[in-house]
Amino acid sequence: MTKRPIASLAVLALALPAAGSAAMPGAQSWEIGPVIRGKNYSQGMPAAPYPTRGGGWAFDFPAPDAAAGHVHYVTFDPGSLRGKSRLVVRYRIDAAPGTRFVPQQYPDRTATVALYMQRRGDSWTAKGAYRYYRWYAPVATMNALAPGEAEMIVRLDDPDWSSVMADRASTHRAAMDVALDDMGRIGLVFGSAGGRGHGVFATRPARFTLLSFEIR
Repeated sequence: MTKRPIASLAVLALALPAAGSAAMPGAQSWEIGPVIRGKNYSQGMPAAPYPTRGGGWAFDFPAPDAAAGHVHYVTFDPGSLRGKSRLVVRYRIDAAPGTRFVPQQYPDRTATVALYMQRRGDSWTAKGAYRYYRWYAPVATMNALAPGEAEMIVRLDDPDWSSVMADRASTHRAAMDVALDDMGRIGLVFGSAGGRGHGVFATRPARFTLLSFEIR
């Protein structure tokens, strides 16, 4: 991955179009959260990312420590995913030299970004049927946060998707199919292994730019 100085961030955001972004909703359709019972868990963050030329979007990581905030979920409402087969996501991270990305809950672990889906009407309790409302992409598809461009490709029929209670899709396929039919949120979660959406901050100025988000 190619490192880029922080001074070039604004220029890059304007100059590089987002490939395959025609079907991607605009920045105003995305939510930085999650917002649960009126509380936004992405502290120190705006309600939505800001648009970049070409249809993508970007946000700046809170820095230089957890007191500045942390980003957890960045999602949108895709509607039903019935008949869809995979997610293909491209993004870029620009950061000042020496920047570290730190999970706010588990600061000793590697900071990651992963794909996530949530059935409409989730109570966020993970109790009863709600244990099958939130689904996280297979561990093998998670990416460590680092400067440069990266891609994540995940099949929706991958048996290693897991629910919030670690139920694998391989043994709970019917529950995941119901969620796909009634999908309410999809997007990116920032955290670490064991706490994928539990928040990340940076130790120096850093920016996340979504280049494309395709549901095929």
